[in-house]
Amino acid sequence: KRQGLVLQMILALKQICNHPVQFLKNNRLDASLSGKMALLFDMVDSIVESGEKVLIFTQFKEMGDLILYFLEERYKEPLMFYHGGCTLKQRKEMIHQFQHNPADKIFILSLKAAGTGLNLTAASHVIHYDLWWNPAVEAQATDRAYRIGQKNNVMVHRFITRNTFEERINEMIQSKKALANMTIATGESWIGNLNNREIKELFAIK
Repeated sequence: KRQGLVLQMILALKQICNHPVQFLKNNRLDASLSGKMALLFDMVDSIVESGEKVLIFTQFKEMGDLILYFLEERYKEPLMFYHGGCTLKQRKEMIHQFQHNPADKIFILSLKAAGTGLNLTAASHVIHYDLWWNPAVEAQATDRAYRIGQKNNVMVHRFITRNTFEERINEMIQSKKALANMTIATGESWIGNLNNREIKELFAIK
């Protein structure tokens, strides 16, 4: 029960770091309320202007919908979002378009749906909008752009909200070799098993 409560709290805080509307469900679709969204705009603008392509990963289907909404509003054109609700035909069409159509430069993907098997070497940038706190899962998603046949350098960008628990958990993963070497099957359960002192350190204001 304790593990479930810890994970529930952290999930809510991850949503707030992504964009407040994801947690509040108040339909305030204002991109300026999120620092991550402002950074995403700057980064994607630069990538598109350079004629390059980008994969944008999020672990939340609802955050993917928000990213899709905000970027379509910004660029005034339909974009692609690959998620668990897409049919096999839709998935194949999106992959083919991204790989072969120069006009399709932005591809939003659900981390769970797109974590394995995809070959997306047209991308020269990978953005992790929210971090999955199992490095193996994140690395597996990044590998979609590193497949055989990749001729470009691939830049990987990880969005972390400054001075929040996101930053502290990332530091924890980087400093603990046992966490950094987790397998995909491990999941995020280790977070729920943190002791009271470790949890307090995660959320203490410094």
